[in-house]
Amino acid sequence: MKKLIDLITEVTEQGFADCGYEKNLGKVTLSNRPDLCEYQCNGAMAGAKIYKKAPIAIAQDVVANLSGKKIFEEVTAVTPGFINMKISGNYLVEYLEAMDDDEKLGVCPEEKPETIVIDYGGPNVAKPLHVGHLRSAIIGESMKRLSRFLGHTVIGDVHLGDWGLQMGLIIEELKERESELPYFDEAYAGDYPEEAPFTIGELEEIYPAASAKSKVDEAFAKKAHDATFKLQNGNRGYLALWNHILNVSVRDLKKNYEKLNVTFDIWKKESDAGPYIPDMVERMKAEGFAHESQGALVVDVAEETDVKEIPPCILLKSDGATLYSTTDLATLVEREKLFSPDRILYVVDKRQSLHFIQVFRCAKKTGIVRPEVKLDFLGFGTMNGKDGKPFKTREGGIMRLEYLIREISDAVYEKIMENRSMEESDAKEAARKIGLAALKYGDLSNQAAKDYVFDVDRFISFEGDTGPYILYTIVRIKSIQAKYETLTDQEKGAGRLLPAISESEKALQLQTSRVQDALLSAFVEQAPHKICQYIYELSNAFNRFYHETKIMTEEDKERQTSYIRLVGLVRRVLETCTDLLGFEAPDRM
Repeated sequence: MKKLIDLITEVTEQGFADCGYEKNLGKVTLSNRPDLCEYQCNGAMAGAKIYKKAPIAIAQDVVANLSGKKIFEEVTAVTPGFINMKISGNYLVEYLEAMDDDEKLGVCPEEKPETIVIDYGGPNVAKPLHVGHLRSAIIGESMKRLSRFLGHTVIGDVHLGDWGLQMGLIIEELKERESELPYFDEAYAGDYPEEAPFTIGELEEIYPAASAKSKVDEAFAKKAHDATFKLQNGNRGYLALWNHILNVSVRDLKKNYEKLNVTFDIWKKESDAGPYIPDMVERMKAEGFAHESQGALVVDVAEETDVKEIPPCILLKSDGATLYSTTDLATLVEREKLFSPDRILYVVDKRQSLHFIQVFRCAKKTGIVRPEVKLDFLGFGTMNGKDGKPFKTREGGIMRLEYLIREISDAVYEKIMENRSMEESDAKEAARKIGLAALKYGDLSNQAAKDYVFDVDRFISFEGDTGPYILYTIVRIKSIQAKYETLTDQEKGAGRLLPAISESEKALQLQTSRVQDALLSAFVEQAPHKICQYIYELSNAFNRFYHETKIMTEEDKERQTSYIRLVGLVRRVLETCTDLLGFEAPDRM
């Protein structure tokens, strides 16, 4: 289905053309004065300059042509030359019925679907997920779901950090603690144990201990660097330990991502890019892209139009070691080989923007990706505490993500139990869903690039622009539908939608019709907050309609059934959007 505003624009453009004016003057927008009209066209203002004619005269010409068209209930010319429009109630319900009959609510799939790789994980193995991983995970997950809903082929990649210094630190710390393990015996030729010599809990203690030691013990830091070098150059025992670290970590990561309702299609690692690095580097040298600078191997990526300095992209350090830029470029080589994507989207902290400018330019300049491949960076801001600084625990440390999820779910549970509205087991399941919605909506409702304040009390409120408010609206509709289903067939109407008879009903119908606009806008602008904004406005429109309309006591059965059909469509729209954002409503609240 075409967007409703596009259908109105088509009719208006034809109206301008029929009157001898340029067709493109007929662009229609939502009214900025909803108290006066629903849509407006300001084309007559621009047309006045072209045709040397008063804008009101042009507007009156076009209005005379548009009057009587079935799409409009009312169309008027207003000084100095605005065209105000109200859509026909009959036309609007025909549009809504077509939406309701469509599995995807009339949202058209992309005419030219793309293959999109989304990189939205990025945790390092051997470390627990913490609040710093939250935004990447939930913004990336929503972009994956939205892209897929619109018909694109999407590959979500966690892209684990598994090949850097943290591996050497863990290996060296383990060696100091348990030097008798076979992994450290150069002469050992047998099979290594299948069971890891540590649990996830022990691993999570080993890494910070090793990291802290390396900052004060130069000898230990040197040994950790040497261990990293040995690992990356194929030391058999260290590779076996690395596999243990990886397996133990991934099991724990999957468990915690599951709590966030976040999934990945592939669990690729930084190390997977390793085999592609030697050929990539040699080709860049052979083709004249790479050159030495202060001992390092670099590719110049500065452009004449730059307003600030863009340093060269470093491929190899002076000692031959690789960097994130090296592995990110090699990962692009791998992705091109495996998926031949049309677009690659990185959902990463905005403070890494310079890194990705360098990597993207280098990839394009050296032909690692085809010229037509879109490389996009969706940089996000930080989640801050009420003090305006990056969110910390009460003790001042970085909070583990599972603790944050538990904290917000517990707060919701306490709120539910204060009202004693459901059994304890039901309350816990409802709190889990509401807490996740509070957490995700609280994040996603902000523009991704902006920092925001994490405020549990505000996020779990059942009123205002919050996840629980959206869920409460869905649950309210479920309750209305359940009551209606208790009626006998003789007490029900025919089931078709009727034109609105109140201002709040029409406002709800109009807002419901705009779901496609919201989803397409969110995709094009890579802005999940636009979905949040849309469903908040839709929930407000529904709740206003609900409070002004006696749905279950309506005596006109045809009208009552029309109400039920409308609120059922509203529920479908809300549930579709919340699913795209990565959360769902409980049956009761």
